[in-house]
Formats: sequence, C-alpha cells, structure tokens
Amino acid sequence: MTKEELKIKLTERLPAASFDESGEWLNMIIPPGNLLQAAQLLRNDPALNFDYLFCQTCVDFKTNLTMVYHLTSTDHRQPVVVKVQLDRNKPEIETVSHIWRTAEFHEREVYEMFGVNFLNHPDLRLLILPDGWEGKNPMRKDFEDPVNMIKL
Repeated sequence: MTKEELKIKLTERLPAASFDESGEWLNMIIPPGNLLQAAQLLRNDPALNFDYLFCQTCVDFKTNLTMVYHLTSTDHRQPVVVKVQLDRNKPEIETVSHIWRTAEFHEREVYEMFGVNFLNHPDLRLLILPDGWEGKNPMRKDFEDPVNMIKL
C-alpha cells in the first residue's frame, strides 16, 4: 500500500481527519474526541491493520500539547503518524492501552513528563521519576529547574 492509497482509505473511513504529507510518513491530525474511533479503526480494519504502536509521545508547543502516535502495519508495511492537539491547561485524552498494549508504558511516561491525563488508563502512575515528582512535568517548556537553573 502506498502513502496515497493509505490516505484515500483513511479519508473514506475518518472524515474528521486532516492530513499533512510534507514528511516521509503520512501525518493524520484528528480531534481529541475522535481518537478512540480512529484508533480502533486503524487497529481492527483488515484493510489497514495498524497492529504496532512503536512510539507514543507528546510535544509541547507552548500554546498547546500535541500527542503523537507512530503506528505501522506489519502486514502492509506502511507507517502513519496520528497527531491530536490537547488543551494545555487541562490535557486529557482517552487511553489507547486496551488497543495497543505498548501504550500502557508510553502513556505513563507522557503522564509524568508532560502531565497528560489518560482517561481510563489501567495504572496511571509515575514510571521513571521518584515519588514527590507528581505534577511537576519536567518536559514542559514552562518547567523551572531550581537546581540547574534551566529555563526554556
């Protein structure tokens, strides 16, 4: 399946999505309320079969946070990047850990580093940082490090 064929299939199935084709991979931008529908379609539709979530992260653009999901289909050998813009003041989104198990740890990392609340996550707690770091979100651009005086 080519990038153009993938875009046609996704456009038919997810009319709320928009696309950015400027990079090597197809980037699909979807509203937060459509994430679960899109994720289930990407995973379960045999014509798509995006069975491998190999990276999930967050990007802080100072005005908003954007969740980024890198998926690939091991059958069709085609990657896609799904982006979802979140409200910076109350960043929350549904978990996809029941669709791709690898998301469970990715979401825990994003939770502690960026403060994104993953609704219905089975075990949302700190993954790397020690106790006492809850809510500090060191990967956010407004994080102030009192020890090293790093400010972005």
